[in-house]
Amino acid sequence: MSQSSYTPPKVWSAPGEEGGGKFGSINRPEAGARFEKQLPVGEHPLQLYSLATPNGVKATIMLEELLEAGHKSAEYDAHLIDIMEGDQFGSDFVDINPNSKIPALLDRSGDKPQRVFESGAILLYLAEKFNAFLPQNPAERTECLNWLFWQMGSAPFLGGGFGHFYAYAPEPLEYPINRYAMEVKRQLDVLDKQLANNSYIAGDEYTIADMAIWPWYGALVEGKVYDAAEFLQVQDYKHLARWTETIAKRPAVIRGKMVNRTWGDKSEQLHERHNASDFDNKTQDKLES
Repeated sequence: MSQSSYTPPKVWSAPGEEGGGKFGSINRPEAGARFEKQLPVGEHPLQLYSLATPNGVKATIMLEELLEAGHKSAEYDAHLIDIMEGDQFGSDFVDINPNSKIPALLDRSGDKPQRVFESGAILLYLAEKFNAFLPQNPAERTECLNWLFWQMGSAPFLGGGFGHFYAYAPEPLEYPINRYAMEVKRQLDVLDKQLANNSYIAGDEYTIADMAIWPWYGALVEGKVYDAAEFLQVQDYKHLARWTETIAKRPAVIRGKMVNRTWGDKSEQLHERHNASDFDNKTQDKLES
């Protein structure tokens, strides 16, 4: 339907799959499990169920950073959840995350398994569990959390707003693309100004704030989401570009981006991760050779 001809009805009803764009086949207005499905469980206490979207990458980067820093008990199993196939609506997954979104974490190290859902909550949970990547000084901790929650509130305008209407909607519409492009460029400017005087997002220390923000905004600056780098003129944000490049070179970030990835170069796809050696032996190019 064209931009000028739609009049909202008095009572909304869900459109058919053909009217929902790329995700029309899985989006519904009801929550809860749609079918029974048992999730696999590996040998480690930490069980991650995810996909290498920007939100999923936050969790795998954090886990790989913890291991890189010497926290051996951060070993984990990462199981693939194919959101386009609707895996997130299986009964076991919904038991861990009633919101049916990836990533979802189950920590079996205690007397009772602890579920953790929402990517920001997973970052904070792991930071507190391992006393890592979260400053202990109250003022510095607060600044880190300021930016962690900034990402939680800002990224929906980038993904569900700009990304959807620019890249996924059934037809391009000028008003929503302009509306969300304006907001995303404002957000890029917020980050660029913050990074003009700081090595990392929350100061001189690499923290979970960087791990939350980089998978979304770093990917945008690198031109790896929505094919919108030229449209948004991301090269104008010099400080953000410097930070993006710095984070991208970290070994744990390189590994974290590979976990639960099912697209792109096969040497960068590790569909499931159960051991550190999987990065050398079980990427898709090795499995298919």
